[in-house]
Amino acid sequence: MKHLLLGDEAIAQGAIDAGLSGVYAYPGTPSTEVTEYIQIQQAKLMKAEPEAAEKRIFCQWATNEKTAMEAALGMSYMGKRALVCMKHVGMNVCADAFMNAAITGVNGGLVVLAADDPSMHSSQNEQDSRFYGKFAMIPTMEPSCQQEAYDMTQAAFALSEELHTPVLLRVTTRMAHSRAVVETSAAPAAQNAMSLPENVKHFILLPAFAKQNYAELVAAQPVFVERSEKSPFNFY
Repeated sequence: MKHLLLGDEAIAQGAIDAGLSGVYAYPGTPSTEVTEYIQIQQAKLMKAEPEAAEKRIFCQWATNEKTAMEAALGMSYMGKRALVCMKHVGMNVCADAFMNAAITGVNGGLVVLAADDPSMHSSQNEQDSRFYGKFAMIPTMEPSCQQEAYDMTQAAFALSEELHTPVLLRVTTRMAHSRAVVETSAAPAAQNAMSLPENVKHFILLPAFAKQNYAELVAAQPVFVERSEKSPFNFY
């Protein structure tokens, strides 16, 4: 199926089609439309299929980006796929939870959308959120067109679950707020069943556990690099 979508809408549709269970966000241009689109699609679904509880996606506007990140982490820890959305300045607000999430790892796929605003079209400053991905030592993906925004979102959830790490998805205002034709999947994937990993202590950052988790994160870096070099999105 083909749709004319904003970059933000392509990301949102990609998350839905990837089997998303929850989206948590704090509104801020140019990220707001991601959550709004999911809310609208959910309203349409519930009107057409009011009994389709298994397809329901939990949508929540959070008090701030930190609480949005923590709520999304909680859903991920239970095995569900979660998306957390914010603009670049929100990465500063959620930095504590974001950095720690790289060390705890995830269970269900967790994608962190950071919408940067180069040239400050509607922002008080200018930042490059890719540095947060490097700082946390987690995979970062950046689409170059709306079709990639859709495809990368689905790939990011799969990669997150495969590598047990959050994945940072970075877009800019021009990507988020321009439209293009996007070819989407015929039907969304089923949501993950609720589950817990065998070692739930992995999510508790007491020093005894955190030191071990951090060593595992450092040891995983060659795997992250290899996956980047072999990624179908890495044409070079």
